[in-house]
Amino acid sequence: MEKINPIPEILGETTDVESWLIRAGLRFSDLGDDADSIAIRKQWREYQAAVQRCCAVLHQPPSCVQLSGDYANLRIPGGASIIKLTH
Repeated sequence: MEKINPIPEILGETTDVESWLIRAGLRFSDLGDDADSIAIRKQWREYQAAVQRCCAVLHQPPSCVQLSGDYANLRIPGGASIIKLTH
């Protein structure tokens, strides 16, 4: 049986924080001053730095590159485990 609404695999990277947060089912408005939110903001900065380096080396826009290896865990907020924030 085919899936009616398959979720497409995440291809390419982004420079838009909202798009990045959506990968984990989050919104920017979900972030607060708690430890999880601070960790996600730090991860966003690390993710952006990795994307910028990758784009510069490959001479490609973010949508045409994909982080892998040690940087793959930066692709989705919260790394391997998705963090759900509550207020």
